[in-house]
Amino acid sequence: MSVADKIFIENCKEILEDGISNKGTYVRPHWADGAPAYTIKKFGIVNRYDLGKEFPIQTIRKINFKAAIDEILWIWQKKSNNVADLNSKIWDSWADEHGSIGKAYGYQLAQKHRYKEGWFDQVDRVLFDLKFDPYSRRIMTNIYNHTDLFEMNLYPCAYSLTLNVCEDKLCGILNQRSQDMLVANNWNVVQYAVLIHMFARASGLQAGELVHVIADAHIYDRHIPIIEKIIENPQYNAPKLLINAGKTDFYSFAVEDFTLKDYKYTDIACKIEVAI
Repeated sequence: MSVADKIFIENCKEILEDGISNKGTYVRPHWADGAPAYTIKKFGIVNRYDLGKEFPIQTIRKINFKAAIDEILWIWQKKSNNVADLNSKIWDSWADEHGSIGKAYGYQLAQKHRYKEGWFDQVDRVLFDLKFDPYSRRIMTNIYNHTDLFEMNLYPCAYSLTLNVCEDKLCGILNQRSQDMLVANNWNVVQYAVLIHMFARASGLQAGELVHVIADAHIYDRHIPIIEKIIENPQYNAPKLLINAGKTDFYSFAVEDFTLKDYKYTDIACKIEVAI
């Protein structure tokens, strides 16, 4: 069993057994047929993954590893808010006629801010601090910009990353206001595990611990039967993450530089409806 499997199963069982339902109340999300997308949730879930021990990807279902990395590079490396720069279609429903998702995600990371050392965007400031002041307690990003919320086609879900160096290990806390457990939970964990590995490699450090803080961890009503099936699937050992040894520049990484060795999983043969 991988740690990612164990944590996901525990989270989902806790939500299904002790969670709070919002059925019958007003909810913003809806299904494609117009029906309201109700959820059952737990508030305030905190999960910890030691990236030095294993890569936290689920084996009880297949996670599209390459697509997850492509999206995290789109946001953090390309700092883009246009779906034309993304190889998948996962953001298309949030894009306008020009392909833009508004002033969200990559747009926020690309904005330059003035510091006493000069002007930096949020990503370059992280890289600067990791190089020149790695033991700082101020290495963090935040894309939940209240000034620009009205121009975002979707408010950021994963909105804050705090990095901290412990000896020679780079650790991170990912804060998430809302989490669709079926569609996005392990997807985001995989993405930010890779991101910490990227920042660590670019800074001459080892990847340490990823702490994932979820405010509203929920399962949608139409996802419950799928979740119940997935958590009973066979479990395998976590695969090994391999990173191109020739890459150390944060901006030089490509999707092809990341591979999984011995990734065994159970593929689920069903279409997953996404609430919008």
